[in-house]
Amino acid sequence: MPQDRPERLRRWLRNALGYEALDLALFETALTHRSADGPNNERLEFLGDAVLGMVCAQYLYERFGEADEGSLSRLRASVVNGESLAQLAAALVLGEQLSLGPGELKTGGFRRESILADALEALCGALYLDAGFAQARALIERLLAPALQSLSLPGDLKDPKTRLQELLQGRGLPLPRYSVASIEGELHAQVFRVTCEVEPLGLSAGATGSSRRRAEQMAAARILEQIQAES
Repeated sequence: MPQDRPERLRRWLRNALGYEALDLALFETALTHRSADGPNNERLEFLGDAVLGMVCAQYLYERFGEADEGSLSRLRASVVNGESLAQLAAALVLGEQLSLGPGELKTGGFRRESILADALEALCGALYLDAGFAQARALIERLLAPALQSLSLPGDLKDPKTRLQELLQGRGLPLPRYSVASIEGELHAQVFRVTCEVEPLGLSAGATGSSRRRAEQMAAARILEQIQAES
């Protein structure tokens, strides 16, 4: 490893991330591919993958309050994937900071999408260990900001209750009315039976679920199916 490597890495962290490392060795490991000598970044990659997922999941959970689990998962996958992470790593000129073995150097490993994406995940793992979750989250959200802020919830990703509400509002109709018909079962395993009514259209549908919200979503979906069948 060149003698100026630590200072060059510290300067890059400062310029690219606005971060002053406490334990620079963590970041040296995060940017060392398994093809190189010494400790490599695979363990930090494993940790960073979880940190990235958590940061993105919390952001989406707070921003899209009506989105269901499936919609949130699809949104997260659109941000945290190999291609997008590699593009972000390239924008940070992360490839120039990598320690690679001779074989990877000869074949341009510092430009390879998988290596860049893995190194960015490892970098997030190092940030988490060095700074703690709160500061790591702030830094990661700033890095992901362009992708996160451009997200929207297209119609096919919106949950049934939201789609039904928007459809009715678009027709100038009042919102649907949800009512709990019954709650059965033990406290830890309750089953909710819910009815959704759209009185101006003469439509009604019932559904059951393990929570009131799940049952309401299913009932709204059935109303949407009725509306679609009549159109």
